[in-house]
This record gives sequence, structure tokens and C-alpha cells, in this order.
Amino acid sequence: MSSRRSVPPALRAAATAAGVIAAAYFAAYVAIRPLPAAAQPAGGDPLAAFEVLRSVLQHPRCQNCHIPGDAPLQYDEGLRHAQYVMRGPTGHGAVAMECSTCHRDANAPASYGDRSPPGAPDWHLPPPQTKMVFIGLSPRQLCETVKDRQATGGKDLQAMLAHVRDDKLVAWGWEPGGTRARPPVSRADTVAAMKAWIDAGAPCPAA
Repeated sequence: MSSRRSVPPALRAAATAAGVIAAAYFAAYVAIRPLPAAAQPAGGDPLAAFEVLRSVLQHPRCQNCHIPGDAPLQYDEGLRHAQYVMRGPTGHGAVAMECSTCHRDANAPASYGDRSPPGAPDWHLPPPQTKMVFIGLSPRQLCETVKDRQATGGKDLQAMLAHVRDDKLVAWGWEPGGTRARPPVSRADTVAAMKAWIDAGAPCPAA
């Protein structure tokens, strides 16, 4: 004969009711909690659309090469590039240490390891004359940088949109290989948000 005690019906009913109430509270929480800023739909708010763009431009896949100094960064942690790699006179690396020495036109096979040099066509940093810095800026400063043709190498907003939409090196950010994190928003959604922001006059955040 089993020694287990049966649960009184009243206690079983109370436990069931408590479970239903807890589930209802959780469902309500999920329904009303705010989404992360990068995942918010842009809707008709140009500043929300810019926030989507900002979340991508200031992700490691972008900002690791959009730096104020001349030493690019690596990995999701933003570590200084090994081998003392430098920007060089054109953004393609110093003499005898050009980016193309290690960064080929495509990612290395997975068998090479998670931290093998990634690859995409024309791997480089912006040139020293127009560094187009993204890292360490407030949202307003980043917005002003994207709109500043002196900072973007002469690109106006439509050219910047085309750059994000069409450039093969930019595309690598969403297919970085290994265990590298992807930006929080897809490329298509990033382009759509950037276009919505531009079409609304490209306003900048207050800070």
C-alpha cells in the first residue's frame, strides 16, 4: 500500500487557482513590458527610427572600425587589434601590414576557428582624413556625424543610405562568422528605419 498522502480537494483547488492567477499576472506583464529600444518599431516617430539606426552603428560590428584613434578594435569586447595593426594613410593599413594581408574577400571556413580573421571585399577603415567616428558618441553627436559630409567623406544622407543598403563590407556586419554577435536589427530593418528617419527630415535627439 502506498504511504503517500492524498492532497485535500480544497488545497488542490487553492493551488490551481493560485497557478491561474500567477499565469494571468505573467501574461499581463509580457503584454505591457516595453521592448528594448533597438527592437521598438519605428512607426511614424523619426527619433525612434534613428534609435534603430544608432543601435546598429554603435554595435561592435560597426563601431570597432569607426574609431577616433588609428588602432582598430576586435571582437565583441572591443579589444585593441592584435599585431599592432594601424589605420594607415588610406585606411587600408600601414605599409607591409595592409588589411588585405589577413582579411580576404570572405570569412574563412568554420574549421579555421571562431576567431580566424573575418573577410569581406575591400576590408578597411575610413581614411584618416574622414574617420567617421561612431564609438563613444552620444546619440545626438552620432546623428550630427552621420549628417556631416565632412565626416562622411562627402556622402550626403542619400549616399549614406545607399552605403548601408548596398556596400558589401557593411553587409559583412550581419554575417560576421564565428561566434561574433550580429547587430540587434536586421539589415533590411536598419535600412527601412534609416529611410524613414531621412524622409522625416533627419532630426537629431536632444542629447
